[in-house]
Amino acid sequence: MDADERTYRVDLMTRVEGEGRFLLRVRDGVVERAELSIFEAPRFFEALLRGRSIDEVPDIVARICGICPVAYQMSAVRALEAALGVQPTPEIRRLRRLLYCGEWIESHALHVFLLHAPDFLGYESAVEMAADHRPVVEMGLRMKRAGNALIELLGGRAIHPISVRVGGFSRAPARSALAAHRDALARGLEDALAAVAWAAGLEAPDFEQDYVFVALDADVYPLEEGRGIRISDGTTLPEADFETRFGEVQVPHSNALQCRMLDGRAYLTGPIARLALHAERLHPRAREAWEGTGMSLPVRNPYLSMVVRCVELVHAFAEALDLLDGYRGAEPSAVPWEAADAVGYGATEAPRGLLWHRYAVRADGTVAEAKIVPPTSQNQARIEEDLASIGPELAAMEHGAATRRCEQLVRAYDPCISCATHFLELDLGRE
Repeated sequence: MDADERTYRVDLMTRVEGEGRFLLRVRDGVVERAELSIFEAPRFFEALLRGRSIDEVPDIVARICGICPVAYQMSAVRALEAALGVQPTPEIRRLRRLLYCGEWIESHALHVFLLHAPDFLGYESAVEMAADHRPVVEMGLRMKRAGNALIELLGGRAIHPISVRVGGFSRAPARSALAAHRDALARGLEDALAAVAWAAGLEAPDFEQDYVFVALDADVYPLEEGRGIRISDGTTLPEADFETRFGEVQVPHSNALQCRMLDGRAYLTGPIARLALHAERLHPRAREAWEGTGMSLPVRNPYLSMVVRCVELVHAFAEALDLLDGYRGAEPSAVPWEAADAVGYGATEAPRGLLWHRYAVRADGTVAEAKIVPPTSQNQARIEEDLASIGPELAAMEHGAATRRCEQLVRAYDPCISCATHFLELDLGRE
């Protein structure tokens, strides 16, 4: 009797950032292969940073991603400031958090309304979806514009901002300039609240997994800084100890390293992990919106990540308004620092999850070594395990629908593939 073999694959995924494909092969109900292959060329940013001036680092790492450049800048300056003993003023720290709110807003709005919503509503693209759901798409674009405008004001431009520096900012905005954005942010908050109700009403596949959650530990809902790294097994470790629990490995089917726990387990970072570990720290408006969904914690269904992102949109808008209303100026806009031979570690919560940096710097003001572990590198193994888990139940579905279900699962993670291809081990055998 012939074996029942089914292969689900998409060789070039759309509505994700970067270039990747997936393959899921099931034989007689047993998963033989579940692979997320990232074939975008590695860009070697860590090697590029060696020998460069410390002052150049924020501008260089911003180029790693056009969607989450602020996350790379904030993780970098936190690590460099830890190495150099720099303590930014409370005003600078609040301004950085406001900038990070802008990035969460533009990134989450992009993912929810333009990249992932078509999967739930049965469209190939947001353009097709807009023909039948114009108000929904316009709401998403309106929120994204508000986030981009905030980044442009604080960072100097909306894409690859240039104002962030070690010690603070190259300049700080006037109170009047920030106040001019209040109406757009207030409208965005109302849109975000509506988005939570809308997303919670979409039909999501019934699929739950037993995740290990990893996120920054913090006294507030974690964004631009924390006091360590929290794991759902009850462990909290300093950012400097990341490599004592987590490690990157090369896999043959991908140009990106995968990060796992050193005991081999895959883990989940990102919105679902943040909510699982810090729901009580949500802004009151966001907590109320979450409770209104009637969903329980922790969320273990990756397809519900869109609802969680909408809740985080509420949080980012509400906190941005609070930070704007409390802004009294940030002068000086940066604190001075002196170069030294040192090593520093820093992590932030990019929209997609934990982003960890380590830098060794020299007394001449240059970078000796850099290591960056992006959130998509950390989520890759978990995506593959989710694909493997969903495999057996796909047999009852029409092949095209089953393939789209896999694609929807991968997109639930909002993978940033270009971020993940930051490094690749190259071994040239010579005889």
